[in-house]
Amino acid sequence: MKGAVSPEEAARQVRDRDSLALPLGPGQPPAFLRALGEREAFEDLEVSTALLLGMYPLFVRPGVRLRSGFFGPVERGLRASGHDVVFVPADFRRFAVVAEAQRPRVMATAVAPPGPDGLLSLSLHAGATTEALRACGADPDRLLVAEINPNLPRTRGLPGGAPHALHPDEVDVLIEAASPLPVLPDAEPGDVERAIADYARPFVPDGATLQTGIGAIPSQVVQLLAEGPGGDYGIHSEMFTSGLMALHHAGKVTNRKGHLDGVSVCTFALGDAPLYEWLNETDEVAFLPVDQVNDPALIGRNRQMISLNGALGIDLLGQVAADTLGPRQYSGIGGHEDFVEGTGRELSDRSLVCLPSTVVVGGERRSRIVARLAPGSAVTTPRHQMDVVVTEHGVAELLGRSVEERAQALIAIADPEFRDGLQAELEASGG
Repeated sequence: MKGAVSPEEAARQVRDRDSLALPLGPGQPPAFLRALGEREAFEDLEVSTALLLGMYPLFVRPGVRLRSGFFGPVERGLRASGHDVVFVPADFRRFAVVAEAQRPRVMATAVAPPGPDGLLSLSLHAGATTEALRACGADPDRLLVAEINPNLPRTRGLPGGAPHALHPDEVDVLIEAASPLPVLPDAEPGDVERAIADYARPFVPDGATLQTGIGAIPSQVVQLLAEGPGGDYGIHSEMFTSGLMALHHAGKVTNRKGHLDGVSVCTFALGDAPLYEWLNETDEVAFLPVDQVNDPALIGRNRQMISLNGALGIDLLGQVAADTLGPRQYSGIGGHEDFVEGTGRELSDRSLVCLPSTVVVGGERRSRIVARLAPGSAVTTPRHQMDVVVTEHGVAELLGRSVEERAQALIAIADPEFRDGLQAELEASGG
């Protein structure tokens, strides 16, 4: 294997006017980013990534522009402080095409140390950059940087498929740097989240294939499944979590999905230290590029596909806002619509959007179920793809219902304090 250089030496190979692309979250190389941040300014450095997991000084330097496909707390904080941060709308699976179209001169990724096969596992992230990384490394006019972190687990793709790894010879610049792994502990559910999970649990039959999003509600549902009497589950999920590992530990996962049988499928993982230790060298989980994992046609091949996702708000038409708060970008589109669409192919499939019925904003309690989305809101998932909405007050099944029936079903699961007002707004609009 070629010799490694220091993060500072690697950072010096980025020009004052340049373009750099990084994977989402756990695929980002922290030592390289810290070294770039030691430079006082750039003439024009454009960085494309999603869900930053660290507050790197690089993104407050003059001349640095951040293009993000998914906002987290870091992006929101940077933007609120006046730094150059823009949102790039695309669902997760299309970012493979976005990366190909943008063709940044420099790409950088975190990798695990080489295994017995000599390959550098892409570890916690396959995402939308796997083929883009290889294309960058193969182009003599571009620069591929790989940061070897000994703390990262070696994870695998599918046997016989494209490896979830890079050969050292594909990489232009290697860094070796030990960095702590990103930790995302399962959110602790409260009474509201437990009530929502109790309503959602009956929609998951034995033999179902599961996709779960992030947050306390999916975690609580998975806990109920792990502790309950059912089983024979499969997992086909954008993100692999500590909760899904617990489902494996409980002996409830057989992965007889009818598509990609025998392994749980994901495109990235975030969780705690026990999750990362378990993922190391396991053959129970396969990391695949997001354009495969989030392809609605492939999602729909799974047996009894059940998706569990969240939302910020929903209107009486059934339109879901999952990434904006009015005109303000809050998170990202991610795979929300991919899995809602992918689960609509057969009657046995169900797509659940789960959310608390209220939220407190500036000390004021507001309904998340509204007559119409706030001005400037972006629709993450359109009304015609919606199936089931769950709050702590019950379940609204929207599939096959008329516009009027949908509105009444959603009012029925709104917080009681707001139901009369929603009804009055509906009647005033002629609904």
